[in-house]
Amino acid sequence: MLVFYKERLAFLAVPKTGSTAYHTALRDRADFVVTGPPELKHAPVRRYDRFFQNIFRKMYDTEMEIMAVVREPVDWLGSWYKFRSRDDRIGHPHSTRDLSFDEFVQAYMQSPRSEFADVGSQSQFFRTRSNGFGAKHIFKYENQDKILDFLQDRLNMQIDLKQENVSPHRELFLTPETERKYRKRHAAEFACHDAAL
Repeated sequence: MLVFYKERLAFLAVPKTGSTAYHTALRDRADFVVTGPPELKHAPVRRYDRFFQNIFRKMYDTEMEIMAVVREPVDWLGSWYKFRSRDDRIGHPHSTRDLSFDEFVQAYMQSPRSEFADVGSQSQFFRTRSNGFGAKHIFKYENQDKILDFLQDRLNMQIDLKQENVSPHRELFLTPETERKYRKRHAAEFACHDAAL
């Protein structure tokens, strides 16, 4: 999470959307940087509103506009799948090393989920509290030029973005049946992505 007080902007870090690269590029420019623990670095809109936004309301009588990035849902799960197949995850309950992507997505659709497939939800990340405000600026991960243009304009600076946390290459094949079920059961994930800029 990055907060730019003068610009009244909070950049929330949706997991697996390139947030680490933006943190590295902008941490020296931000007024408030949260890089850990993960529950705070990746605080969803509700948690940000309840705790962080409340500080700005009570102390400064102002609010930060929220921005965040959302990734196409199959691609997002693919990123989790690859990330959890790293060598340092071998033998860990999160490891996906011995699974196909299709098996991983099928496990994601189970309730309760196996530990390796329990990676959250982008649509849930954007849920607001009943009396809270949502994200005003939501960008699609694949539109990096729009994200950069917005941030460079808002922060009045050039941003040198470098790739970080690159995961191993894995085959991301889904059977048509698995993809159909995923799209049907998790339609909210696709609606969230479709609504973004």
